Amino acid sequence: MKFSSKVERCRLSPMRKFHPYAVAAKAKGRRIYHLNIGQPDIATPKACLDAVHNFHQEVLAYAPSPGIPELIEAIRGYYDALDMHFSSDEILITTGGSEALAIALQCILDDGDEILIPEPFYPNYNTMVATCGAHIHPIPTCPEEGYHYADRARIEAEINEHTRAILVTNPGNPTGTLLTDEEMRMIVDVAKERNLFLIGDEAYREFFYGGEGLRSFGQFEDAAENVILADTVSKRFSACGARIGCLITRNHELLGHAMKYCQSRLSVATLDQVAAAALYTVGPDYFDAVRDEYRRRRDTVYNALQKIPGVSCQCPRGAFYLMATLPVDDTDKFQKWLLEEFEDNGDTVMFAPGEPFYATPGKGRNEIRIAYILCQKDLERAIGLLGKGIAAYNAR
Repeated sequence: MKFSSKVERCRLSPMRKFHPYAVAAKAKGRRIYHLNIGQPDIATPKACLDAVHNFHQEVLAYAPSPGIPELIEAIRGYYDALDMHFSSDEILITTGGSEALAIALQCILDDGDEILIPEPFYPNYNTMVATCGAHIHPIPTCPEEGYHYADRARIEAEINEHTRAILVTNPGNPTGTLLTDEEMRMIVDVAKERNLFLIGDEAYREFFYGGEGLRSFGQFEDAAENVILADTVSKRFSACGARIGCLITRNHELLGHAMKYCQSRLSVATLDQVAAAALYTVGPDYFDAVRDEYRRRRDTVYNALQKIPGVSCQCPRGAFYLMATLPVDDTDKFQKWLLEEFEDNGDTVMFAPGEPFYATPGKGRNEIRIAYILCQKDLERAIGLLGKGIAAYNAR
C-alpha cells in the first residue's frame, strides 16, 4: 500500500515515543519520574470543573464553528486587561493551541515553502509543517550562547525566496528563552519589511521569572497583517486535557481562510469550551502563585543539574523547560537504557531526547529537554536518578 509522502516525512513525538518502554518498565514494578511531557501537576482552577458540573442543557449540541460567544468574550476580556484589543471576529476557538498552529500553517504554506524557526524547537512543528508540504528552515543557535537567536543579521541571513513566515515560541519551549521588548520589535520589523507572516506561539506567556512582565506579539498593532497568535488554556490554567486554544489575528483575509478549516472540522467540543470560559474568571493572584511555584522548581532542577559531573545547561528565564547537555554518546539510546535496564531502589526517570528538537542533522544528540512540572521533592529525586543513570551508563 502507498502512503502519503507528507506523512512519511513526519516523525514520532520525542516526548511520547518511549511510552511503550515506560509501560514495560511499570509492568516490572518500577516507578518512573516523568520529566518528558509538559503536563503540570498544578491543580486546575475549581471554576473549570464547576462549570461542567453546572451544565444542564438537555442536548449536547454542536458549538458554532468559530467558538461559543461566552469563551470568545472571555478571551477578549483577558486581552483587554493586557491593553491588547481584538474584536470578537478576530478570535477563532481551536482544539488546543496545536490546532491553532496547524490551521495557521495550512493557510499560509504551500509545497516547497519554508518557515523560519529558531532551533531547538517544539518537535510537533515538524509534523505541522510537513503536512503542508513545506519545510522548516532553522535559525541556528547553540547552548553556549543560551540559545540566543534574536539578532537581526542572524535572522535575515536565513531568509530566501521560499520563506513565507517566522514562527517564534515565547517564552521558549524547549529552551526557556525569553525575548525582550526590543527583540520582539526587531522581529516584527523584519516580518513587516520582508512581507512575512509572524506566528507567535504564546502558550507559556504567564511563565517568566525575572520580573520582566507579560509580553505578546499582539501588542504590535502596526503589524496587523503579519502577526498571528496561537494561544491556549493548557499551560496557563493547568488544563491540558480541556484541549482549548485559539487563533487570533487582525488579518481578516487570513481569518476567512482559517474559517474554512474551522467549518470542515465542524466545531470544538462544547463542554470543553464552557469549562474554558470559566477559567478566565481566575484572578492575578492565581498566576502570581503559580509563577512563584515554577520559579522554585526551576531553581531546584538547575541547581541539582550543576552538581552532576559533565552536565551543562543555562538557567531558563521562562516557560517550564530547560535543555541540558549530557556526557553521554546518544540521549535517545540512554533513555531507552534507563527504561529497560536501569533502576535505583525501583525508580527510574524519563526525559525528552534532544535530537528531534533540531532540524539540522546531527545536532542535539547529547542534549535533553527537561520539563520541571513535578513537585520539588520529586524533582530532586528525578535529577538524582539522572546523575546515577549517567554514571552507570558510562561505566558499562
